[in-house]
Amino acid sequence: MNHFNFQNGRLYCEDVSIKEIAEKIGTPTFVYSSATINHHMTLFEEAFQDYPHLFCYSMKANPNLSILAIMEKRGWGVDIVSGGELFKALKAGIAPQKIVYAGVGKTEHEIEEAIDAGIFLINVESEEELQTINKMGRLKEQEISIALRINPEIEPETHQHIATGRKGTKFGLSFEQAKNIFSKSEEFKNTKIEGLHMHIGSQITSIKPYEEALNKMSDFIRKLKQNNISIKWLNIGGGMGIIYKEENPPAPSEFAKNILPIMRKTECKLIIEPGRFIVGNAGILVSKVLRVKKREDKNFIIVDAGMDNLIRVALYNAHHEILPEEQNEGTIKADVVGPVCESGDFFARDRTLPLFKEGDYLAIASAGAYSFTMSSNYNSRPRAAEVLVDNRRCYLIKRRESYLDLIQGEAIPARVIGIEKRRKLF
Repeated sequence: MNHFNFQNGRLYCEDVSIKEIAEKIGTPTFVYSSATINHHMTLFEEAFQDYPHLFCYSMKANPNLSILAIMEKRGWGVDIVSGGELFKALKAGIAPQKIVYAGVGKTEHEIEEAIDAGIFLINVESEEELQTINKMGRLKEQEISIALRINPEIEPETHQHIATGRKGTKFGLSFEQAKNIFSKSEEFKNTKIEGLHMHIGSQITSIKPYEEALNKMSDFIRKLKQNNISIKWLNIGGGMGIIYKEENPPAPSEFAKNILPIMRKTECKLIIEPGRFIVGNAGILVSKVLRVKKREDKNFIIVDAGMDNLIRVALYNAHHEILPEEQNEGTIKADVVGPVCESGDFFARDRTLPLFKEGDYLAIASAGAYSFTMSSNYNSRPRAAEVLVDNRRCYLIKRRESYLDLIQGEAIPARVIGIEKRRKLF
């Protein structure tokens, strides 16, 4: 369920007109529905209510502080992958005891920040990383709680760029490497293995890959038990897909029905990291039609949003529905393109669309996840604004960047402009 709908021919987010938002805030602007976010969270809570669990929202999907505040209000934790995400999670009030930290390239400084914050678990991706964490634990005279991330080496049936649990990726340990770590745990006295972690990919619309991976994890845990090694937590990652076009992903209730029997065999508590499922269809990108360009062989609807705002189409050949702000009966076959100087700057190709004209507003759907968070200043374009709608209220939760924001932190060396006496770094 999402809360973007037409009322009297006009597009609304909950009870707020998209046109009103566009005219007040400008475009391009991301608009998020709090009701949709909360509804998706409820689906997970109801599906797993009878099994011991911790929900850790995958904040890389959308790390806006207001989105994180919704998670905190509902008692959720977060899954982080950087020091910056740790900083934002703590600023949003997320309890450190509900933060898990993944990622193959954590720096020593980032690991130290996580230790000092007292987060729940650091997911270890290699023995070399474990050695670093153990060394830091020894220096701080602490025992650091960790989980070993295992790559179950299965095909997750998704785009190759977001498949993380297949053989040959940079993520996680093999089962044999994990077994070897357990066999010499005495070498890592300043760490405590509290759990195992897996993450097989993103935008997965079938339960089968999860079942395959979980069965492998369950079998491994059974073998550990035979050697008197107990595992308290099993983190099954996230990656549950959403509907962009014609996908048919399982609902959380169906997902739980299929994986919980396997989880019960492990006797582990569950950690699950939904991200896209929570926020993906809770957001749209509102853009303005700059002009309609017609050629003999093709039509182009040129809008003020670009691949710098939403790069998923260029990066993954992803599909996003295009909705008119005002419904009409005419149609046009056209490409929807942005102003960025790249041929890959498009949102739709050869698609039959409403008959847009200059000055109209349109909405690029399913833009709540991996959109603003992946945006950039390419072509020196300021990043878009973000808005959160709550019933009849509308909040600006991220102001639009200005041109001055584009040069923050930049400096021209004195020598470049011929002034030799100014301070230099080296």
